[in-house]
Amino acid sequence: MRRSETKIKPMSAGAPVPATPLPRIPVWFLAGLLMLATVAVYWPATRCDFVNFDDPDYVTKNLHVQSGLTLESAKWAFLNPVSANWHPMTTMSHMLDCQLFGLKPWGHHLVNVLLHALNAALVFILLRQLTGAVWRSMLVAALFAVHPLHVESVAWVAERKDVLSGFFGLLSLIFYVRYAQRRSRVERPASSDASSNLALVSRLSSLDYIWALLFLALGLMSKPMLVTWPFVMLLLDYWPLGRVPTSDLRPPTSVSLLALIWEKLPFFALEVVVSYVTFVVQKKSGVVMAIENLPLGARFGNTLVSYCRYLGKLFWPTDLAVFYPHPGYWPLAQVLLAGLLLVAITTFLFVERRSCPFLLVGWLWFCGTLVPVIGLVQVGGQAMADRYAYLPSLGTLILVVWGAYELTRRWRYYLITAFMASFVVVACVGLTRHQLVYWYNSEALFRRALAVTQNNYLAYNNLGDALDRKGESDEAIKHYEEAIRLKPDFAEAHYNLGVAFEREDRPDEAIGQYQEAIRLKPDYAKAHNNLGFGLDRKGQHDEAIAQYQEATRLNPAFAEAYYNLGIALERKGQTAAAISQFQEAIRLAPDNAAAHVNLGIALITKGRYDEAIQNYRQAIQINPNSFEALNNLGVALASRAQLDEAIEEFRKVIQINSNRPEAFVHFGMALEQSGRTEEAVAQYQEALRLNPNLVGALNNLAWVLATSPDAALRNGPEAVRLAERACELTHYARPLFIGSLAAAYAEAGRFPEAVATAEKAEQLAANAGLKAVAAKNRQLLDLYRAGKPYHEPTSSAQQ
Repeated sequence: MRRSETKIKPMSAGAPVPATPLPRIPVWFLAGLLMLATVAVYWPATRCDFVNFDDPDYVTKNLHVQSGLTLESAKWAFLNPVSANWHPMTTMSHMLDCQLFGLKPWGHHLVNVLLHALNAALVFILLRQLTGAVWRSMLVAALFAVHPLHVESVAWVAERKDVLSGFFGLLSLIFYVRYAQRRSRVERPASSDASSNLALVSRLSSLDYIWALLFLALGLMSKPMLVTWPFVMLLLDYWPLGRVPTSDLRPPTSVSLLALIWEKLPFFALEVVVSYVTFVVQKKSGVVMAIENLPLGARFGNTLVSYCRYLGKLFWPTDLAVFYPHPGYWPLAQVLLAGLLLVAITTFLFVERRSCPFLLVGWLWFCGTLVPVIGLVQVGGQAMADRYAYLPSLGTLILVVWGAYELTRRWRYYLITAFMASFVVVACVGLTRHQLVYWYNSEALFRRALAVTQNNYLAYNNLGDALDRKGESDEAIKHYEEAIRLKPDFAEAHYNLGVAFEREDRPDEAIGQYQEAIRLKPDYAKAHNNLGFGLDRKGQHDEAIAQYQEATRLNPAFAEAYYNLGIALERKGQTAAAISQFQEAIRLAPDNAAAHVNLGIALITKGRYDEAIQNYRQAIQINPNSFEALNNLGVALASRAQLDEAIEEFRKVIQINSNRPEAFVHFGMALEQSGRTEEAVAQYQEALRLNPNLVGALNNLAWVLATSPDAALRNGPEAVRLAERACELTHYARPLFIGSLAAAYAEAGRFPEAVATAEKAEQLAANAGLKAVAAKNRQLLDLYRAGKPYHEPTSSAQQ
């Protein structure tokens, strides 16, 4: 027989006992205190570095993100996935970080910490709004704030998507609850409610609904895991909002289940769209594992075990790792035990739903929100991940806190309950601070992963990368080889091993690893680029060019590949093609000083001096200490007869690096052109002190000593010695150097040798098509035959 609805009390399971009221403290004060405490606990995260797992994709190697937040970059964020995920809000948040902090990791970490602190406050506000229970809501929020399982979501820059989607998701729930509460008031008004007041409440509820929908959209664009949020709203409709009728209980605020589902159709529509986009992006990126690679049986077994592992880490948060490798098939006994445990918990909580509905709601929140990442659709090689529990853990915390309250609310000594709760919070704080230590850098993170997991091929690979960057290549190679032993088809490990071999100057082994990486992953653009570099070093320029071209085809935004392709084309003499590649590299990476320098060199060969000078100046703006940019700028200015500016640039070059002899040669040439021959001699002599076999310095100094209009500078025998050495080093094959030797012989009074040498210089120059050099030597032959040396005319600068 149906009970009379008038005798049914609204759901109030877990209502506080009024015997000993706790002090009333303003909600805003508690929320602020919680935020400050959370920031204090996580402050060490601001001293952590970026890590080599996903952070390069999101920030440190992402040039689009590093360009800052602009209209153009925001458009890119909406149109391009990052790390096989479409989450433009997260990408734009990283862009804003780069604009504010550059690549200083403390700022990026600080934003994560602040967002997590805000989320803790929002959890408190949400539960307080839902239930009216201040201290239980505060305890859930505090445990959420300091639970060590959440360290990964907060201390990892790449997991901005967790804390950002959590922020928008919690705001969406808060506004949905406001909507539902106001809607109930409109549908079942109290006798004291005036019609005008109800009209205002109705308008406000509609506005709340729009805000809830908007924040869910923003949350889904931060991380698609929020696709389960409409189901969470339905759970809240059941408890504590009391909007879902049951067979024997119809609260005054309830409406039909069909109406509740209909009300959430826009939320479900968002869920469907984002789920489709996410699946397409991940499928296209190749991160969705095919059924033949991981059968459904293995996936289902891992699902059951992972639910239990998440529970275990929520209640005993030790041995946490950034990556838990998928075992393939779990032992059947473990799978069966996990399944039995989950069924037992679900059955028990379902039976208790009438007296303790919050237990079932918390459990279904936990189980349901994990569905997108539980592994039935396997993305990546992990069995589970701590970060996936960020929002699902709220369900378990609600279950535990409200359940514990039900068990202890009749205790006379409520201080014992408060002490136990405080002890758990303090213990979590200690474990969280301890866990933060492992996020200090990549090496610490992956050494910890290897310590607490088995067969962790990714940890071996990333630890190898961290060691390689420290210069410990031998140790890195061992870790890469272990990663490959555990997972032979791990293309990234083969690529990294190739990089390590390259650093160890083992080019053939490096090329072999790049080729294997490409065999395993044909669209691996970085491997194609590095293979091209290895082939280029071996002189296989055509093959190298083909690899660079393939790298740019696979990744049209690969600035480094365009740069390398430009260098390879320039070596082949294809200057025009090289110029276009350098320009594309600069378009994609405007701060690449080396690309500006090489573009300038290519432009010089085409006689485009002004453009070359502009690129050298841009390179200097990017890197004021760039030896190549300053030196080449000086050479280009000297070529344009802007000698004073050239000399000033060469002075800067020598101040930056006084160990580069070629800089002294160029400096000497500019001084000589400006008529400051004595200073030029000093520069040539310094170049030869640094490198006695530098042919340019030998020839230039020999010419000055043989032909200077200043008799005090001329020294025929020394000129002969220098010129003969220059010709020996170049195997008497350079007409210009042989002409200098002829002038030196003449200055030393050895005219028959001067004549013979000048004739040889003329013949070599004519054969090489150097008409001006040939004509100059013909002119000088008349002097030598007449027994006269050649002396340069006195320039106006020397008079």
